[in-house]
Amino acid sequence: MLTRHSVSAIGLWLLFIAAHLVLGLLNLHGPGNPFGDVTVVYAGWAQQAYASGIVAGVDIPWVYPLLAIVPILASVTFGVELIGATWLTLVMLLNLVALGFITRWGRSHSGVNIGWWWLAFIVALGPIALGRIDAITVSIALVGVRLLSTHPRVAGVVLACATWVKVWPAALVLAAFIAVRERWAIAIAAAATTATVVVFALLAGSGGNVFSFVTEQTGRGIQVESPVAGFWLWQIVAGAPDSFVYYDSTILTFQVAGPGVDAVAAFMTPLLAGVVLAIAALGIRAARAAARAGISATRVLAPLSLALVLALIVVNKVGSPQFVSWLAVPVVLGLLNSALNSSSSAHVRDDRRSHTSFLLPATLSIAIAVLTQLVYPYFYYRLLVADPLLVAIVSARNLLLLALLVWAIVELVRLGRPVSSLQPPASFSERLTAKEPA
Repeated sequence: MLTRHSVSAIGLWLLFIAAHLVLGLLNLHGPGNPFGDVTVVYAGWAQQAYASGIVAGVDIPWVYPLLAIVPILASVTFGVELIGATWLTLVMLLNLVALGFITRWGRSHSGVNIGWWWLAFIVALGPIALGRIDAITVSIALVGVRLLSTHPRVAGVVLACATWVKVWPAALVLAAFIAVRERWAIAIAAAATTATVVVFALLAGSGGNVFSFVTEQTGRGIQVESPVAGFWLWQIVAGAPDSFVYYDSTILTFQVAGPGVDAVAAFMTPLLAGVVLAIAALGIRAARAAARAGISATRVLAPLSLALVLALIVVNKVGSPQFVSWLAVPVVLGLLNSALNSSSSAHVRDDRRSHTSFLLPATLSIAIAVLTQLVYPYFYYRLLVADPLLVAIVSARNLLLLALLVWAIVELVRLGRPVSSLQPPASFSERLTAKEPA
């Protein structure tokens, strides 16, 4: 006889697959050409590699870290004409593996509930959740954070591999190094993985191209959807003659032009570095406060991960819609940790400051995803002409991202304050491997 939990788990898996099929059809046949990067840009890189032997990131500079070429080449296994279907199948399989890790293959009650949230988030974000290289990194990173407590070295390898597909999971590695007790095991594993990738690239003759992703995008302007672009978008709405949207054929994206845009674009990279360092400092302070209070520093991990990932989105001159998909990883991590904190509440005297509920970030992330899908792909063309309604929607989305970043920073500040004496709960590793709450 099926239990209520079994029905929920089976329903999740079936609807998860169904959602991928529907979003796959929207990518292939929906409005707005949301799948152009895969069927045109990625296909071009793959054809170039197979036809002429010129591999991006090895033989020529590239905007992505080297391992991004692996899923791109794999997507033309059955021919370039089937790259769309192959890519979507690859993403669905990787997401199913990640769902398996989140739910303990359906055995975890809390994991299944969190899996439902991830499904809702993917649907809310729409076709872009599957149609970019970011989809590959999200699934790999979800596996990595789920392994942090039980297999830290493996987690370090997994997260490093995700970073060598696209840079943003480096934020998760940094957060883990600050907040997880097995920090050196994670760091050494990640460093060894990085060294392996670099050595193989150099042996293949890459030279400096293996690091070209660091410099390839430094000279780009301010992308139209980025939070900082709002200043110029509203000027265009107001009719300013010297502000406009243009297409950069080198970067293959739409950017804003106007007074001061070059200076702001140049300032954004050092500003981002400064914000990341400031958040890391808050994370160190919070982890030390947790250690002094006798509670697990891993309670700092989720808000720190969220703050670092959001910094890479909010304080960034690039604002691609697929960046929103990154939020799934720290939010899932936070929801998992919230469930574990609830299950271990009997071990500690009540001090609400030692717990972090991720209900608000989970809710705001869904809202951010919905607003992102409204803009891209369906009405993106109207944003490019600075339609006031679309500018308002993207501005609201960006304000929610900023609000979520502020929430995460405030949470880190709160966790960094001295807390009342607590009886140390079971370790994070012990609680993860124990029976989870229904």
